[in-house]
Amino acid sequence: MQKSITFKNATISFTDNGKGTAVVFLHGFLENKKMWQDIRPHFSDRYRVICIDLLGHGNSDCLGYVHSMDLFSDAVLAVLKALRLRKYFVIGHSLGGYVALAIANKKATNIKGLCLMNSTSNADSEERIKIRERANKMIRNNFENIIKISVTNLFFQENLDKYKEQIEEVKKAALKTSLQGYIAAQEGMKIRPNRNHVLIQNNFKKLIIIGEKDPIINVESVINEAQKTNANYIVLEGGHMSHIENKDALIDAFIKFLKPVKF
Repeated sequence: MQKSITFKNATISFTDNGKGTAVVFLHGFLENKKMWQDIRPHFSDRYRVICIDLLGHGNSDCLGYVHSMDLFSDAVLAVLKALRLRKYFVIGHSLGGYVALAIANKKATNIKGLCLMNSTSNADSEERIKIRERANKMIRNNFENIIKISVTNLFFQENLDKYKEQIEEVKKAALKTSLQGYIAAQEGMKIRPNRNHVLIQNNFKKLIIIGEKDPIINVESVINEAQKTNANYIVLEGGHMSHIENKDALIDAFIKFLKPVKF
């Protein structure tokens, strides 16, 4: 069921399905809560599944031109407070993972488990910061082309033909993101801090899901991060979009992660 709350005069849209232990799904950059539509049915019969549109994405409004990870997380926490949820799992894809870490940084005792999917607790590298800055300059004059190229670049090259239809759907969804939403998210990701300590210092369940051919996040770097932070990790075939490129294996990983026994 689609619902919304108001956060700082901005509408935050979300869906709330099922009963049981709460599982919060947070989408990635240029995506929206619909990215979970093929995943959600596998869990909503056993869990309470909440899928949230992050600020400036989907049906959620923007708040200025910098959406920091703390601001993103405050909007998510406002939804969880409105739903009176005290304990929950959080699963975040890419940007959603950065937001999940910001939530855990503030509300660690509320977290039953944290899953970073195609994401990292590391800050942006200098190279990545420059890429974001360049994109924010170019996007103003070439919005559609940059969005389409950005989406294509998320997939492992050898999967482009195999998932052609799904990639077109992702592009359509991405093009619904406003210019302001695009810029604000990039600015926020650019300044996000390293949050290794969130994983190191807390005893909730931790899982990092890595795409073996992820063109955005370096596999070896994330494996080192997982070992350093004592997080479980799984390497899946495919690129940055595991929910499309390796859906069945991803669902299996989520099922094991959410079980009330040690992962």
